[in-house]
Amino acid sequence: MRNLGPVLGDSWRLLKPYFFRSSERRLALTLLIGVGLMSVVQTELGVLTTFWSNLFYNSLQQGNQHAFMALMFTWLRLPSGWIMPGFLALALLQILIGCLALFVTEYLQIRWRKWMTGDFLQRWLADRAYYRISVTGDPEGVGTDNPDQRLSDDIASFCGAGANVRPATDTLSLALGLLSNIVSLFSYVIVLWVLSRHVALFGLHLPGGLIWVALLFSLGGTLLTYAVGRRLIALRFFQQRYEADFRFGLVRARENTEGIALQAGEHEEYGVLQKLFTAIRTNFIKLLRRMLLLNATTISYSQVAVVLPYLLVGPLFFAGRMTLGTFFQVAQVFGEVQGAFSWFADSFTTLAMWRATVGRLATFDRAVQAARNADAAGISIRTGSDGYRLQDVSLALPDGQHLGMPLSATFTPGHDTLISGPSGAGKSTLFRTLAGIWPFATGHIEGPPGSSLFLPQRPYIPLGTLRHALCYPNPEHAVAPDAVQRALEDADLAELVPELDTTDENWVMRLSGGEQQRLALARALLAQPDWLFLDEATASLDPESEGRMLAMLKRRLPGTTIVSIAHNPAVAAFFRQHLILGGEDGTLQAAD
Repeated sequence: MRNLGPVLGDSWRLLKPYFFRSSERRLALTLLIGVGLMSVVQTELGVLTTFWSNLFYNSLQQGNQHAFMALMFTWLRLPSGWIMPGFLALALLQILIGCLALFVTEYLQIRWRKWMTGDFLQRWLADRAYYRISVTGDPEGVGTDNPDQRLSDDIASFCGAGANVRPATDTLSLALGLLSNIVSLFSYVIVLWVLSRHVALFGLHLPGGLIWVALLFSLGGTLLTYAVGRRLIALRFFQQRYEADFRFGLVRARENTEGIALQAGEHEEYGVLQKLFTAIRTNFIKLLRRMLLLNATTISYSQVAVVLPYLLVGPLFFAGRMTLGTFFQVAQVFGEVQGAFSWFADSFTTLAMWRATVGRLATFDRAVQAARNADAAGISIRTGSDGYRLQDVSLALPDGQHLGMPLSATFTPGHDTLISGPSGAGKSTLFRTLAGIWPFATGHIEGPPGSSLFLPQRPYIPLGTLRHALCYPNPEHAVAPDAVQRALEDADLAELVPELDTTDENWVMRLSGGEQQRLALARALLAQPDWLFLDEATASLDPESEGRMLAMLKRRLPGTTIVSIAHNPAVAAFFRQHLILGGEDGTLQAAD
């Protein structure tokens, strides 16, 4: 497989943290070793079963009812003194080990997925990596699209604990399958070597002849399978990517139903979703054609593998030089050796899916790490001033386009400031820069030691109860119930007080834009920050309500300095200073 080294390196970097660095590493390694040992035991039981099969068929050929009944229900003492367990004992042992191995494997997989999901979530959310990735993108072009799929589907596929994960397509199952085949190869090769001592192939007495036939046959099948199926890796990768894009489009349509309905955009949305689905269909047709060709190859190969050992040793049986039991044992052991040699060919489709999963997770992991290693913003805000002091701050867009002239200004505590300017002047970009999250700004900013709260135009309302949304990001128990109720009342949302603890309510869909903005203002009342920055956070309100909310904020938060971006000139009366962006320079002016 092309570029196998990088794929194995990526998979090692993904699994190493849990098994060798996490707090669960001892339990994880213990479970992993236990599962591996049980896989080895199951393989050796399979080897023992081939000898049982030899004795069983010989008892039928010889008409030995005593041996037949003993091999079925009890045990049979051999002339060498060894005891062969009966079918019941072997079957019971296989069932017990199989069930235990399944339980331990599933238990390890869910613990692994839980830890890995938590680790990825923590690193993705830390240092605002999620935000930096969203605005800077990914140099590799494949690592950051649809992070929800990376954190859900891909981690589940990699670890193997998920309702949508196909059997034996995860890392642990593949590793155990490889281990089992290696053990099978060594175990069955010894048996087949012994059985091949008296087997002449095409009149030639070649030591271990059956082994060489199995090896050559498997090698040919493996090379043919790889040649036919190597394109599956890329096709699987993009199939899952297109599926994720389609799901994302459906989610966006669901979350914006009102906007689509008001603008009668159903036809356009249908076209967009159809375009996304067309990418799925086009890639799937390519995938289907390649899968049909690969399946035709592997099925033909498997059918030949079934009859090949019988064709090789059949003449010896009919010549009376081989017992019926040995005949079936040779065929069974030959099949196991050939299957072990052919593990790559038999698992090629699964390996293609696994490699695509590893590729997506690895690129996402690198993108997160790169975002965390980079500066949190283009400007490092230092604490050393009683207000916000900006010196030669230059704002830019991700494409490098600069917004206006460098800005120097000072926001003084107690001096509420209004920021205005034409669209595109950089008001929201300045808002993000002051918050410390914008990576495309240069200059120097000194900030105050107190707390600051930034409210964007579109408030974020998390999942959960209304009380949870109000207290966010603090836990509900950290805020007094009467304070929550009063905050709602002051934000003109008193009618929602009885529904504070209502569950299963989609508040984003339930509340209007103005109600959502007033909910965010109520959140500010609970937070009581030293500085409150508003990026058109009252723009969805009518002028009367906007003025009432600003007056309420100044009354309820007397110790808070408010810096607001707004277009409504009527709100200027609430502010002592006015910063106008978009001119030749940005300077603070006293409000009229």
